[in-house]
Amino acid sequence: MRQRLSQLVVVAWALACASLAGAHAFLDHAIPAVGSTVHGSPPQVKLWFTQRLEPAFTSAQVTDRDGKRVSPGDASLDPSDRTLLVVPVSQLPPGSYRVKWRVVSVDTHVTEGDFSFEVAP
Repeated sequence: MRQRLSQLVVVAWALACASLAGAHAFLDHAIPAVGSTVHGSPPQVKLWFTQRLEPAFTSAQVTDRDGKRVSPGDASLDPSDRTLLVVPVSQLPPGSYRVKWRVVSVDTHVTEGDFSFEVAP
């Protein structure tokens, strides 16, 4: 009986740790894709995350090779999909661009990161 109780405690602890590990909002995929080359300027950059995001503490911006911001407005969550962050961009000439994001999932975990993409003529 004591051994059975001990086993149940270990299983409960493992399940709790597994759910905590999955609680962070990590970048799932993006358009333009991470490291990709696109032909022509995208109208916006879309970032999908693995968890729903808290809009008040979530941000993203796109910069050019010189670090100049090319996202004229603030990033916003898609009203029908709180895992989708949309960043408006100006007309982008050919070149390298960097997307930098910092998000807070609805359970208050913070993650941040960046990636680059290229615009070809």
